[in-house]
Amino acid sequence: MMKKRLIVACLAAACSTAWAQQGGFSDPATTPAAGGFVGPTASLTTVEQARSLRDDTFVVLEGRIEQRLGRDKYLFRDGSGTITVDVDDRRWNGQRVTPQNRVRIEGEVDKDWNSVEIDVKTITKL
Repeated sequence: MMKKRLIVACLAAACSTAWAQQGGFSDPATTPAAGGFVGPTASLTTVEQARSLRDDTFVVLEGRIEQRLGRDKYLFRDGSGTITVDVDDRRWNGQRVTPQNRVRIEGEVDKDWNSVEIDVKTITKL
């Protein structure tokens, strides 16, 4: 009989410890609402640096889109130079951007035989 009480007491203590570890306060300001990476973001890259990077390298650029070159092609400029960026219609997310607006572009370097451009994944008006 004494062994049964000891076993029951040990199980109760173990269960209460497990339940206590599951609960607690979760601050929405510090807890992400959805999954994904939380940590340092990629550092800014200049156009000059992007030109020398390998194909498919992820870059973040800040500057201005100066003009449309073709259907999805635009001329982007920062303090170090210009580069062609490829922005699909769905990437604009309803934003209207003029040459006077600064933008942040996140994308990948796309190198061909004789050209370098940025395949834009995200564009944000600053």
